[in-house]
Amino acid sequence: MPKVALYNMQGQQVGEVELSDSVFGVEVKPEVMHQVVLSYLANQRVGTAYTKTRAEVRGGGRKPWRQKGTGRARHGSIRSPLWRKGGIVFGPKPRSFRYTLPKKLKRFALKSALSAKVKDNEIIVLDRLTMETPKTKEMVKVLSNLKAGTKSLIVLDAPDVNVVKSARNIPGVTTTTVNTLNAYDILNHDKLIMTVDAVKRVEEVYAG
Repeated sequence: MPKVALYNMQGQQVGEVELSDSVFGVEVKPEVMHQVVLSYLANQRVGTAYTKTRAEVRGGGRKPWRQKGTGRARHGSIRSPLWRKGGIVFGPKPRSFRYTLPKKLKRFALKSALSAKVKDNEIIVLDRLTMETPKTKEMVKVLSNLKAGTKSLIVLDAPDVNVVKSARNIPGVTTTTVNTLNAYDILNHDKLIMTVDAVKRVEEVYAG
C-alpha cells in the first residue's frame, strides 16, 4: 500500500496515511486517460455554430445581369458562394459532439489519474479543511503553508460552503467533491489536495 504524509492546515506533518492499492496504486495507463479526457472535452462543446447556405442568405432574387452579351461571366444570384456576402458551402450546422465511453473505462481512468498523482508526489492529504467564515486570505494562507502552488484541486467528502467561497476567487484553484470528481480535473491541476475523509470516501466508492 502506498503511504503519503498527513498534514494539518498549518502545513505541519502530523502522521501518515495508507492508501488503497486498488484505487491509488493501479497501473498508470496514459492512453486510457487520454480517451477519457478527449470525451470530457468533447462533451463540453455546445455545438451551436451556424452558417447560412445560399438559400438562406437574404437577397439575390434577381439575376445580376443578363446571361449573354456583357462579356462578363454568367451569374444567377449575388448570393452565390462565389460572391462576397454569399452563402457558405459545407459550413457548420448545430450538432452534438457528445459521445459516451464504458463506465469501467472511465472508472479506471480516474483511478489511473489518482495513482499518477501519488507516483509523482503531487497529492497532499489534510487531516481536515474547515473555515469558520468565507475568507479568501485564509485559504491563500493554507495553500501557502502546504506549498501547493497556483493550480490546485481541492477534493472534499461533502460540500462545504465556506471552503468553496474561500477558494473560488483564487486563480487556478478549484474545489470539488468525491461525487463529481473526474480524471480531467485531476490531470488539469498540478496538485491534488484531499482531506482524509475524502480519501476514505474515494476508496469506498471506487475500490474493486
